[in-house]
Amino acid sequence: MDLEFRHLKIVSAVADAGSVSKAATLLGLAQPALTAQLKRIERTLGGSLFERDRNGARPTPLGELVLTRARVLLPAARELQEEAVRFANTVGDMPSYRLGATNGPILGGVVDRLANTHPATPVRTHTSWSAVDLTSMVATGRLDFVLVGSCGDSRPPAGDPVNWMNVAVDPVFVLLGEEHPLAERKEVDLSELADEQWALTPGDGCFADCFAAACARAGFTPQTIYETDVATCVHLAQVGRAAVLCQAPFALTPGLVMLPLVGAPLHWRHLLGYHPEGRAALAAPLIAEHAKAAHHDAVQRSPRYLDWLVRNPEFGTAP
Repeated sequence: MDLEFRHLKIVSAVADAGSVSKAATLLGLAQPALTAQLKRIERTLGGSLFERDRNGARPTPLGELVLTRARVLLPAARELQEEAVRFANTVGDMPSYRLGATNGPILGGVVDRLANTHPATPVRTHTSWSAVDLTSMVATGRLDFVLVGSCGDSRPPAGDPVNWMNVAVDPVFVLLGEEHPLAERKEVDLSELADEQWALTPGDGCFADCFAAACARAGFTPQTIYETDVATCVHLAQVGRAAVLCQAPFALTPGLVMLPLVGAPLHWRHLLGYHPEGRAALAAPLIAEHAKAAHHDAVQRSPRYLDWLVRNPEFGTAP
């Protein structure tokens, strides 16, 4: 006979009750039946677990060993069962998934995957340029998950008790109009763009400061910086009015080329945030896998980035 969790429950019940007869009553078993089960358990474990007399049942040294392990294993098994039930209910019966995101290549893929895997569960989205505001919405229960970026190795937005999971790390590339003199290059040094005007999307992190520091290391101070929406950034690059900083999986539109910067002076971490005690916390691993898959798909649509990753495997989708 193999030892099972129900056997540990019996041993614990006898120890807690102090006698076989009281344990039988608590377990809803006849005393002879419980006595027979206890003997089979003792044969399996190789010795007596209790000393029994008219005063009740006291654990033997072997019984104490078994009880010590049982008091760890039984709560762990119960917790696993409860967590599995909560997870199944969360994934299958959520009234909706509420997702927030800043500009990036991931949100659309996550929405598509959730629609395919849980078609009966609506997905609601909220986008903002402010990672701080989105993080606050998760911390206060107004969003279930948030997809934001963090420049370089900087910390994600403060928002205890929000937990963070790494999704991917991308280099920052530059978008230029296809008529730009550097458009035919495979990569470009940041110093070669010293005379450009620049465009980037807004944010409340340290990216603008990191960009200024990278330019200083390259020997120049950037000229005009247009801080505007994605569509305007794209238009300014297409007509040759600005160089645009972008995440490497950016989906190219006609009239643009995307070039890596030599040495990857800037990079961007994609993060998934959630409240550890929120209504959807148990679904966080599922959402993280969807986010990683969405990022992977975005990378596959960028031949320039795929080629660059071969030489720089430390970047890309997180394992």
